[in-house]
This record gives sequence, C-alpha cells and structure tokens, in this order.
Amino acid sequence: MNTADLGLPVAVPSTALFTDQYELTMLQAALRSGSAHRRSVFEVFTRRLPEGRRYGVVAGTGRVLDAVENFRFDETILGFLRERGILDEQTLKWLAEYRFRGDIWGYPEGEVYFPGSPIMRVEGTFAEAVVLETVILSILNHDSAVAAAASRMAVAAGDRPLMEMGARRTHELSAVAAARAAYVGGFHVTSDLAAGFRYNIPTVGTSAHAFTLLHDSERDAFTAQVDTLGSGTTLLVDTFDVTEAVRAAVEVAGTGLGAVRIDSGDLLLIAHRVRQQLDELGATSTRIVVTSDLDEYAIASLAAAPVDAYGVGTQLVTGSGHPTCSMVYKLVARADTEKPGAPLRPVAKKSMGAKSSVGGRKWAARRLDEAGVAEAEVIGTGPVPAGLADRQLQVPLVSGGKVVAREPLDAARDRHIAARAGLPLSATQLSRGEPVLATEFH
Repeated sequence: MNTADLGLPVAVPSTALFTDQYELTMLQAALRSGSAHRRSVFEVFTRRLPEGRRYGVVAGTGRVLDAVENFRFDETILGFLRERGILDEQTLKWLAEYRFRGDIWGYPEGEVYFPGSPIMRVEGTFAEAVVLETVILSILNHDSAVAAAASRMAVAAGDRPLMEMGARRTHELSAVAAARAAYVGGFHVTSDLAAGFRYNIPTVGTSAHAFTLLHDSERDAFTAQVDTLGSGTTLLVDTFDVTEAVRAAVEVAGTGLGAVRIDSGDLLLIAHRVRQQLDELGATSTRIVVTSDLDEYAIASLAAAPVDAYGVGTQLVTGSGHPTCSMVYKLVARADTEKPGAPLRPVAKKSMGAKSSVGGRKWAARRLDEAGVAEAEVIGTGPVPAGLADRQLQVPLVSGGKVVAREPLDAARDRHIAARAGLPLSATQLSRGEPVLATEFH
C-alpha cells in the first residue's frame, strides 16, 4: 500500500495557499513588467546554525516533493483570491494553469549541512519558482529542526531505542511531520498513529495514568492490561508508590513482564532501585523505559543508569530549544531576457550586518582527510575541482517538473546515520561549540 497516494486527513488537497501573499503579488507585478518568465535560480541555505549546534540535518525533502506536486490552484482557491481582490484576472488565469516544470536539486534527505550549504536549489522561470518559497521553507525549517534535535538525542542514547511521543505537544499536522523527521534523525518508533499510517513508521503505546486511576486498585489495572495485551506489555509504575507497583506488576505479569515505565521523579535514582528490585524478583529480562520531559542532556545524564529505552515528547517536537533552522530562499541568479538560452547573471542581496548573500548557482562537496573523515564543506560557483567531483552533495530531486528522487523513509534514516558517522568525533559532543566543519567558498 502506497500511503502517500491515499489523500489522508493528515494531508491537504492543495498546498497552493501555504504561502505568503507577497509571493503572489510579486508574481502579478512580474507578469505585468514582462520579467516573470526569465530563467531564475533560487537557493535554500542558512547563514548560521542554531547557537551551540555543530551540524544540521536535512529533513522534509520528501514532503517538499509532495508539496510541489500538490501546488495547484483550483476554482475554490482562485475564487478566494478573486473575492479578496488580491490578484488581477491575468494573474488568476496564469495560476489556473500553474504546474512547476523546472528542476530542483538538493542535499538528499538525512544528509548533514553547515552554514552556507546550498541545501536546495530551485530552477525555473521566476514566476514558477518564486511562489514555492514559503511552503518549501516552512517544511524544511520545521522538519530539519526536529531531525537535528532527534540526531543529538540519538547520539546521547547510544544503542538504546528512542520513542517519539510528542503529538500532544504540537499542532496535529505538525505532529505527523515531527514524527517523520524524528525517524530520519534516529528515533525508532512513534506513538502517533497518523504518522505510522502515512509513513509506515513503527508505532508503540500501552497505557497512561488515567487507566490506573480508572480501576479500584493498581493491581486491578495491571491485571486488566496484562489480560488484554499479554505479559510482554509495559506497565506504568509511578502512579502511587513505585516499589509497591513494581512488586504488583511482577506478581500479575510474572517474571516475563516486558517492561515497566517511569514517568516522574529522580529518574536516575529510581531506575537503579527498580532494576535492583526487578532482579531480586526474578524479572531479570524486564526492561525499564523512562519518559518525563527528556532532552539530549537528560538522556546523556542517564547513560550510566539501567535504562533500556527513552520516550521523548515536548523537547523533540520543538527542536530542543531551536524550533527553526533560520533557512532562507534567495534568488542567486537570473537571466536578462526570457530567451531559453539566455545566460544567467549572478545576483545577491547586499546589506549591513549578517544578511548579505553570495550570488551564483552553487555546487557543494565535502572534502575528506586522509582517514576518510570530513574536514570541510566546499561551496563554489565555477567548475568543480577534479578532486571533489565525486564528493558532490547535491542530487536531482525534480527534473522538468517530474519528481525523480522518491525513496523509502528508511533510506533517509540510514543516510543520516552514515553522514553523521563521517564527521569528526567532536560533532557528537553535546557541549556548545562551533560547526564541526568550516565552510569554504571556492
């Protein structure tokens, strides 16, 4: 079953209005001035990483491809724009036939990036490319922020599984995107069924404190859960007294109890006590799962604890303090005329402060040292040096308006693990620091 084709409630029939009004008013003015059909190149990049972060993670690429395909102006949307008086009839007529027919190149999903990295390049006429700015940025900024947080948490967790459980901490549609991005970043399962259905991510979940409080006793709640889900289930043991709950859990489920979950208190101390108690009761294979407002630092602090899995919610879906990546979408080159073969002229914003940019269509490659470890992100606008030709990072995503790079989500997840492993060891430090690779402009 290809769930991406189902038209699910977590999707929308059109992404055309996932845009800022000025994209369309620019289009209208360009159509009127005669410059709308000049060949143009836009690039997505960030001028800096969030403070203290050593690398970024590209996520949301697959969702961008879906959004570009679904960027359509039907009669209802056109009627809205007409009634509001936002656009004239010439522009509405042009939008009625809109299809992106250009090319998109970019870092493949799961790859890492650094300041200045040309994460995505959109080429086409000015008219067809400019209207995609907001929807592309909204997806990449959100998903990459979550994936970066997930990656740091995966590093902190080591080989212990991570469960995404942040659906209740964000918008219902953002929750689905966040679960997807978290999976790319290294999480193993999600509690969000919409994400499981749409993206085939493994799902997990058992019970909350409400289930325990519903019953006359904790033992009754455990019995009901084990009778329904089997002894391999996970029992929540911190509703009242943890020691008593663990004892009751093993008595009800037996020594083959799957796991116990701890959701409050001093997790380090409680985990050690629970592990000792479980072992004394003969439940030596019963796992310990911890939740409760975890982030990468809390996970790292539990590295020496007898914890078998972590559940993360709020900090994950909000990017662990950095809910956006500050990516921008800038015109970097354009033709002087509408002729198909007209040469491209580099263009760039020049301003005071840190908002200037570099013009020209860019390539990107990652230079390796003698040990095969990445040592620099090299970006250029001219010919690619021979020594970097096989290290280029951008791949075709859309060609002539056709998506050419759809892939299973597991491919992006595996790519991220490999990309992160190819960075210097300091990339995995949780302490604040500069980007682990310098960006060199060639």
